[in-house]
Amino acid sequence: MHTTTRARGFTLIELLVVIA
Repeated sequence: MHTTTRARGFTLIELLVVIA
């Protein structure tokens, strides 16, 4: 996980980027 203080919805987007 990167930073939970940024945004909860952004975490899902980050996961997609990592997979891509």
